[in-house]
Formats: sequence, structure tokens, C-alpha cells
Amino acid sequence: MRSINAASAEERAAINQELKDFYASLNEEDKKTFNTQLQTFIAREMGRLKTDYEAIKQGTQN
Repeated sequence: MRSINAASAEERAAINQELKDFYASLNEEDKKTFNTQLQTFIAREMGRLKTDYEAIKQGTQN
């Protein structure tokens, strides 16, 4: 989420590099856990965005 809210492309690149470095430092078991948690987060956020989109779409059709 920090990368999305970055004030500039440079800040976004620095945040992304920080995440890559963090991920590279994890052992294989921790990477597996990280990936599972990330997939859960993404699925939840996609569902929320879909619900928000549908509500907005319904609001504009009225």
C-alpha cells in the first residue's frame, strides 16, 4: 500500500526495492507464508473493489 501512495516515481521505486530486498532475505518457509498472506490480501481487496465498483455503477445508473 505504501507504494500506491508514494509521492513520486522515485519514492515508489525505493519502496519497491525495499520490498524486494525484504523478500530476498526471507527463508523458503517464510516466503511461502508471505506469498499466502499476500494472495489472501489481494483476493480480499479485489472483492472489496468489485463491491465498491458495483455500488458506484448502480448509483450512476439511477
